[in-house]
Amino acid sequence: MVKWKTISPQKGEMPSVFPRSPWLLLAPLLSPAVPQVTSPPCCLCPEGAHRFQWIRNLVPEFGVSSSHVRVLSSPAEFFELMKGQIRVAKRRVVMASLYLGTGPLEQELVDCLEGTLEKSLQAKFPSNLKVSILLDFTRGSRGRKNSRTMLLPLLQRFPEQVRVSLFHTPHLRGLLRLLIPERFNETIGLQHMKVYLFDNSVILSGANLSDSYFTNRQDRYVFLQDCVEIADFFTELVDAVGDVSLQLQGDDTVQVVDGMVHPYKGDRAEYCKAANKRVMDVINSARTRQQMLHAQTFHSNSLLTQEDAAAAGDRRPVPDTWIYPLIQMKPFEIQIDEIVTETLLTEAERGAKIYLTTGYFNLTQAYMDLVLGTRAEYQILLASPEVNGFFGAKGVAGAIPAAYVHIERQFYSEVCSLGQQERVQLQEYWRRGWTFHAKGARAALPEVRGGVLCHLPAAESPGEAVGEDGDSTDQELLLRTDRLLVNPLPLCLHPAAIASLATSLPCPAAAQPQSPTG
Repeated sequence: MVKWKTISPQKGEMPSVFPRSPWLLLAPLLSPAVPQVTSPPCCLCPEGAHRFQWIRNLVPEFGVSSSHVRVLSSPAEFFELMKGQIRVAKRRVVMASLYLGTGPLEQELVDCLEGTLEKSLQAKFPSNLKVSILLDFTRGSRGRKNSRTMLLPLLQRFPEQVRVSLFHTPHLRGLLRLLIPERFNETIGLQHMKVYLFDNSVILSGANLSDSYFTNRQDRYVFLQDCVEIADFFTELVDAVGDVSLQLQGDDTVQVVDGMVHPYKGDRAEYCKAANKRVMDVINSARTRQQMLHAQTFHSNSLLTQEDAAAAGDRRPVPDTWIYPLIQMKPFEIQIDEIVTETLLTEAERGAKIYLTTGYFNLTQAYMDLVLGTRAEYQILLASPEVNGFFGAKGVAGAIPAAYVHIERQFYSEVCSLGQQERVQLQEYWRRGWTFHAKGARAALPEVRGGVLCHLPAAESPGEAVGEDGDSTDQELLLRTDRLLVNPLPLCLHPAAIASLATSLPCPAAAQPQSPTG
């Protein structure tokens, strides 16, 4: 059974300035200028498209039909879909995650990859199947049995078809790298992209390749089926990050790609500059390609009807959903997600409804100011302490859920002190025997037909997304649709669906807004 309860400050608790919690490693710094539209609105584009034209100046825009967008609802569905897609892959399998676990379910996934690779060699006409896996170096190397040892058999048996890249943050180097112990070294910076790609289909998620994410850890997952341009982009993006990462060898050693600066032995500034260029080249070339496609689709003098396009052999349905990949790699001075998220929150007007979902609540001061200073309605779905992934952990990690509760109550006290408890509501997710890892945002915008935006980050929290306390590499997804998706959005993506199951509690007297004076 799933339950939600509304957060309220404890009796007598006064609002206060949020203290930074450095050991939480989940809170950030934000402040780039809000981007401006650099060209006039396009009257030929779909209704409301000009509202987001400025995003197209930053990242590639991919138009797809909502019939190709499928939202998964459970960890088991995610796991079974991945295995099924691996089995039928003919050309490429690309997987980017924080780490690969070491249990029987993870071994089942590796066995599935091995079987598909073996089948590709035994076929009457051997396929050109390539498998590329990108993980984090520190998390993937934790313990004697780890992600690396799980993947070594694939590398040893299929050295020409399998590539395993391990991203190592440039900030963990020198004496710090020698002294900081295992697990704690993961707080310095991580590879945090979550991309699971099979030929021309992609699953974008926040889930790692670990048993709990296949069984009882609720996340969110969007399956983009037969979207070749999107699959090509994410293949190129993972390849780019892989090129600036360490390459795992069959003897469990690692090497740098020829000509690349070493991430922690080489000059840090030189490495970051090279990595920035490698990643931005992918983003900019894809953006140029998609802008040309957009011009051909909506600005050509010989615009084809859907029937004409079908007769000409193009049977793709007319797009009603637009996808913007937002990249955040602060070590390389790439902060696109930060810019877009801040701008969208800044421009939220009266009548807009914004639903935020996070397993780890630790808003930056900038985000708090935006939530409290705009006129949109907010509904924020959080993890209750019992479904926090750190609940019951040993040592200092066991105190993390209580710290998040403290931060939540402080925030809600400030909401109540400003008299905004009707506009800004907090709810908690609880499910017996489960943990909650879903992150995302959904906005209903009255000025746009359909008016649905879904922002699906891989980062654990808004704090981690902008990388103040841990410089991670992340990919996010902004999805704008003019239609309801084929499958209803699950609760972790669509908190509006459960709003009626929880009611707001009155603020305590100590947090009631003060009467104006003078």
